[in-house]
Amino acid sequence: MKFVIYSFFIFVLCLIPLKNSFSGNGISDTDTVRRPDLFSFFDLRDRESYVQITNLDSSNAIIHLQIFNVADDCNENNFFDTYTPNDTHIYNLRDILTNDGNPSGVTLPDNAYGIVFAVVVDSIGGQTDFEASIFGNFRVIDNNGYEYRTNSPHFPSLGSFNGSDPITFNFNTKNGVILSDVIGIEADTSIAQGEIDISDILSSNVTFDIDILNNDEVIFSCRNIIFACTNQDNPLLGALLEEDGRASVASFEYGINNAIPHSKNGELLCPGNIIDEGFVRMISLDGIQSPRYLGFIGLNNGNGRGTMDSWWFPNSMALNNNPS
Repeated sequence: MKFVIYSFFIFVLCLIPLKNSFSGNGISDTDTVRRPDLFSFFDLRDRESYVQITNLDSSNAIIHLQIFNVADDCNENNFFDTYTPNDTHIYNLRDILTNDGNPSGVTLPDNAYGIVFAVVVDSIGGQTDFEASIFGNFRVIDNNGYEYRTNSPHFPSLGSFNGSDPITFNFNTKNGVILSDVIGIEADTSIAQGEIDISDILSSNVTFDIDILNNDEVIFSCRNIIFACTNQDNPLLGALLEEDGRASVASFEYGINNAIPHSKNGELLCPGNIIDEGFVRMISLDGIQSPRYLGFIGLNNGNGRGTMDSWWFPNSMALNNNPS
């Protein structure tokens, strides 16, 4: 037992993120908030990914895991796993085994990337057990030597924030940062049924008005963008852009701007902008009608240093800079 606790402690220490993006009031703090659900980012595009989950309760837990692969039109793979009291398991997304070491039945291709959603249910195929509580973190290791690692956030509750409040994150190019990964998840659905669905991008999407503020708090207006579980090859992408009518681009991931572009050559939040230190402000054009979203900001130097954190929200400085 002492060895298990010690091993878990060491692994958690390895997941402490390095700081180029600074955490403020996160969407949901898994260190203090007891919830039955977790979101994690994974990426197998010349990367390795690991998701760690711990059952915080003194009773057994059945966890439903859903894996959404953006590269396969956000196709869902899922399985159920059983945890004993205070149990911890690490999932290698390259070789997904259950808590007892057996094959999960899910095999992902080399280009898979997307979201792992985990929720405690009252039975296999049953509903969410809101009395349960799990904690987790994830780790993405790039072949170039840098890593992304951070706590897995909980799903924000409908009453936890106003959907029209700004969401922000800081960025800079210290320690040689040259690349970025801005990940957005929108799941306009309840988790009460023991699962979510983000594969239908026509119903699960959020449109943001993007601004970048430099360290002098000067506002640089960018464009409207859509976060959805999609890449540029999704057959529903054209229908999504036409139906929305407010943005010309939709993606699961973006780079910040031309100073810190996307690590996988994806779209930018603010094309033509070259600010290398400041913060991004995102205001949802859907307001309080679609408040179930969260996301991550990853920064790296393309070599041996990387950091990932959750978006901020709200941020008092951003609230004071709303454009008229």
